[in-house]
Amino acid sequence: MSDRETWTTRLGFILAAVGSAVGLGNVWRFPFQTATNGGAAFLVVYLVAVLVIGLPAILAEFVVGRRAETSAIGAFERLGYGKWRAVGALGVFAGFWTLSYYSVVGGWVIRYVGESVVGGYGSNPETFFGSVSAGPEAIAFHALFMLLTVAIVAFGIQGGIERATTLMVPAVVLILVGLAGYGATLAGSAEAYDYFLTPDFGVIVENASSVVPAAVGQAMFSLSLGFAVMITYASYVGDDDSLSVDGVSIAVTNTAIGLLAGLVVFPLLFTQGVAPDTSGPGAVFIAVPTALINFGVAGRAVGVAFFLVVLIAALSSAISLLEVVVSYLVDSHGLARKPTALALGTLLFLLGLPSAWSTDWLGWFDSVAVNLYLPIAVLLIVFFVGWVLADDAVAELRNGAGGTTRALAPVWLWSLRTVVLLAVLGTVALSLTSLT
Repeated sequence: MSDRETWTTRLGFILAAVGSAVGLGNVWRFPFQTATNGGAAFLVVYLVAVLVIGLPAILAEFVVGRRAETSAIGAFERLGYGKWRAVGALGVFAGFWTLSYYSVVGGWVIRYVGESVVGGYGSNPETFFGSVSAGPEAIAFHALFMLLTVAIVAFGIQGGIERATTLMVPAVVLILVGLAGYGATLAGSAEAYDYFLTPDFGVIVENASSVVPAAVGQAMFSLSLGFAVMITYASYVGDDDSLSVDGVSIAVTNTAIGLLAGLVVFPLLFTQGVAPDTSGPGAVFIAVPTALINFGVAGRAVGVAFFLVVLIAALSSAISLLEVVVSYLVDSHGLARKPTALALGTLLFLLGLPSAWSTDWLGWFDSVAVNLYLPIAVLLIVFFVGWVLADDAVAELRNGAGGTTRALAPVWLWSLRTVVLLAVLGTVALSLTSLT
């Protein structure tokens, strides 16, 4: 390894990677993606997609990052493939683009933690959300969330990101377990579990053209693939760590947290008769408060705990996206970390102003990120590792690995070249169609 900063512990890396994935994909987006795509039928396809596509793809990003030991853009040059540096640049840009509007959502969450204490969203959460999700107040909370993100990233990998996520991710799990336990006591829990966990395979057959790409896209989104986060985080990993064990740990933990989020959200909604198929960027801010209105003091407590989870998850994702760009500028241009983080945070705040002023703009930014930048970036990474890096990728995956991984590494390469590549290519085609 070089003299570059590394993770203090292997667990620190795993928790940081899980933290990035959880906020972006699982607490805010996953339950409502499940609801709008057939409930448990979507869940089945999603789990298969994580195993067959997500896990091999995350290992591909890990291999690039650790082998290069530098940020996403510089990684391809250091590996001897300078013509491919645009792939890293696309990932960095995708993360930067996403954080500009994601910070606005983070600002909403800060507001909702406070409003949950006093029951501030009143008798009509939809009207309340419309009044606070855009305009001067949204801009102010957007600034506050971005400031928190910058403050953590400014202190580096060990003193900032690792220390923060080592506290935040376990907190998310503990609070979700408690909320899921509470949800199990509610009158609508049995119906909710049936909806969430008992698949109707007819839904998959009848709606395969929409359910399958949505599940594959969610698998990529929930693992933070395509944003250059996993390349960047893996660049701080030591040669003795088993990337395959780390990848499995991250995928399993991330999926478990997504399932926990569903076990929290759906019992609340079904108990109060709230339609679970609410869609759009504000879904969680309308459906969940609507379900909590009639719970009285208990509803306020659950609301505070739930939105605190969303806040922690959102912050852990935001710091990973900012670190991608900071890491590039520090590694490639020798800039000081703290002023670089502050300057980028200021620029991101300005870029996020359209999203803070209008949820229509936010929805458009989100659609472009999820349906355009992300799948194309994943497609290019998978192709690069499978067909260009090839045998060198197998050798890197075997570093620090046990006998099973060493034996299965060629199978992983084959899966990248065939199953994963074709699946992501199909997702890209369908995603481009959805934008036209």
